[in-house]
Order: sequence, then C-alpha cells, then structure tokens
Amino acid sequence: MPSMRVFFLLPLLCCFTVLLHAQNSNLYFPPNTGNTWQTINPANLGFCPERVDSLYRFLEQNNTKSFILLQDGKIVLEKYFGTYTQDSFWYWASAGKSLTAFLIGQAQDEGLLQISDKTSQYLGQGWTSCTPEKEDLITIRHQLSMSNGLDDNLPPTPAIPDPDNCLDPECLVYKADAGTRWAYHNTPYHLLHEVIEAASGQSINAFTKTRVLDKVGMRGLWIDHIQYGRARDMARFGLLTLAKGIWNGDTLLRNQTYFYNMTHRSQELNKSYGYLWWLNGQPSYMLPGVQFVVPGKICPNAPDDMYAALGKNDQKIHIVPSKGWVLVRQGNPSSVPGGQVPVVFDNLLWARLNALVCSPTATLSPEQEATLDVFPNPAAASWKLRSQSRIGQVRLTDTYGKIVYNIDAGQATQINIPAAQCPAGMYFLQVELEGKWVFKTVLAAP
Repeated sequence: MPSMRVFFLLPLLCCFTVLLHAQNSNLYFPPNTGNTWQTINPANLGFCPERVDSLYRFLEQNNTKSFILLQDGKIVLEKYFGTYTQDSFWYWASAGKSLTAFLIGQAQDEGLLQISDKTSQYLGQGWTSCTPEKEDLITIRHQLSMSNGLDDNLPPTPAIPDPDNCLDPECLVYKADAGTRWAYHNTPYHLLHEVIEAASGQSINAFTKTRVLDKVGMRGLWIDHIQYGRARDMARFGLLTLAKGIWNGDTLLRNQTYFYNMTHRSQELNKSYGYLWWLNGQPSYMLPGVQFVVPGKICPNAPDDMYAALGKNDQKIHIVPSKGWVLVRQGNPSSVPGGQVPVVFDNLLWARLNALVCSPTATLSPEQEATLDVFPNPAAASWKLRSQSRIGQVRLTDTYGKIVYNIDAGQATQINIPAAQCPAGMYFLQVELEGKWVFKTVLAAP
C-alpha cells in the first residue's frame, strides 16, 4: 500500500512543480544592477489617465512619499512626491516583519533551525521572566504567529519607558500559555533577529544581505530591528514573494510548505494573520493593542487573496496573486487615523485602485470625498460628520452590508452618528453630499 501511495503522489507532485514553474515563468524580473525595469502602459490595462491622476492626488493628499504598482513584475505606476526620489531611503516599519518571516524560512531551509524549536534553545534559558516551564512552551512558530503568550500591555515606568521595544527579561512577562492568546507584540518579534544570529553565527544584516538583498538586487539595512530601503527595494521583495521565493529561476526559499503557511492562517485566534503577514479575505481579524475579534475582511475593497506586509504610518506591500499585482506605498501617516498597523487607509486606497479601469459609471472622486470630515475615528460614543456641502441621506452598514443606521440629515452641514450602540469593529458610511455619494470607512472602539 505505501508503494501505491507513492505511485499516485509522484505525478501530483510533478504537476504541482510544473504549475509552479509555469506561474513563475510568466513573471518579469528586473536586472539585479542598474535602473532598468520594464514597464506597462497603464492604458494597456484599461486605466483612465484622469483616474490615475486622481489616485496620485489622493496619495499626495495623504502624505505619500512613493507609490509603485507592478503587474507580473513590470511597472505600471511609479510616482514620487515632494523631495522624495527613486533613490531615497525610508523605513519599512513593521512591514519589515514580513521580510524577517522570509529569512526564518531560509534559515530553516539551511538546517540552522526548525520553527518548532523552543526559543530558549537559541536565546538561552531565562530570556523571559516566565517560569522555565512556561518559557519552554514558546517556540519560534509562536514568535512568527504572534501567539507567544507574553504580555503586550506592560505600563511604561521610569526604568522601562518603552516596554514594547525592550528586550530584557523583565519586559517579557507571562500572560497566557503560548498558543492560547494572540497579541501583536514587538519585543518577541525583535528577538527573532537574535534567533537568526545565534543559529547562523552572522549578524542580522549580514544574513539578510547574503540571503536576500544581493540575490534580488535590493539595498537595505536593519537599524534597531527596522529595515530601511528604497521603494523599488520593497517592490523587489514583493515580487520575490509573488514568485513564491523564486527570483528569475533562483530558488531562495525551497520549502513551499513553509511559504504556504507563512502566507495563510497560522492559528485560529487571529484568522487574518500568517507568519508575520496580514491576510485578506478571512471571516474575522484582530488588530494591535486590542483583544477583540472584528467580523469581516480586514480590507473589504481588496481581492480576497491579497496578503500584505503592513507597517506603522502606512508603510505597505500588498501582494495579489490573482491579479499578478504588487503594490508599494511609503510615506508619513495618512490623514486617516491608524495605529501600529493602519488598515483603514488600505481600504480607501483599494476603492481608488478598483476605479482605475475606465467605465461609464464613476461614483466618486477624491476631491468629493475630501469635503467630508469624520472624527473621531475610531469612536466610542459617536462619529461627527462635517462638510462644506449639505448632507442628505446617511447610511452606516457593517462589513456584511447590513444597514445599522439610516437617517436623512435634512441638508445640515454637521451631524453626529451614534457609535456606542455598535459592536466594536469596522463599518462603512455612505453619505449623500448635494446629490453625490461619498464613502468612508470608520471604526467603532470597544
């Protein structure tokens, strides 16, 4: 019987390999040196020039420094704002976590570690303030999936002013058994770099340079666990990930089971989180700093198969296999309120991306939406709507499209919409401004 299983499995594995190669062979990879990068005319994808211009205005109004859109590896859109240029360096913030996940997979490929290993095997006993029994429950996989069980909400003190970025054992306090609680926590993540260093005998910068940067033509540097680089460096990493770890025929991440697990649900606590990657299209999600589950997709306007590297102040890499797209945005915080991992701006951005293709039914422009202010957001008691235009019908719907609030504002220019009655989570505002509909994404706080 085992021989029969092998007989049937071998053709399936061969087919999978052929399909994977066929998918990757359709991609364009820019040379590792120089500035040459093939482009696609946006008109060839049906993009209207005026809508591209509107997208750029929206990005500029929201403090963007760079924006790149790739289709199958080729540049469709590339725009730099203000004094920022193609050669400017900027921080990835927490979007760099996804690069770390890739590096862990490479270290496992090389036999330097296994993600099922106890973290104490590399950092030594007593790397936390937990008891030895509780500390030994924590594995590298728990660090990758943010399910390590350590307390993510320690109060600052004069001795430890920033506990979320403190690597000392007294900052790593037991909260729950590893694997039983999801919480976005920077310190256990940062220690993954020390795990790589202990396993490889190299600094994190040397390991990253030899395994990824030099292989794909990237430039970059870790400083205090934050990756810095150019917009095109982020785009190259996004393209490498779109190609499932294969760069122009050079396989940088061999274990496709690890790659799959990295970009799919890593645990059942936060269904929208892989190994340091955020996942769209899931039935619910959790966000940093809070312990409640929000029903619905993390970015409803984006394709379900999108997965993303997301960082503070709206640093982002979006990858959409079904479209062959890689999207990069660098900059200062958008005008949309956010946190460690802002997601509301992503949804507004995808509304613009979805509208790029020419069609006879345009619904809104960035200029129209800019006339409506909604604050505070998130809100615990109520959202205040303020506009220079007269406000007519107002609808608030949940992520499933159910109307939870509906009112005619009677041509007022300022009204309040109650939030206290709404369960914590994401909602969509549809607001009529002098006969034109404007859409906003809002969050109800717990």
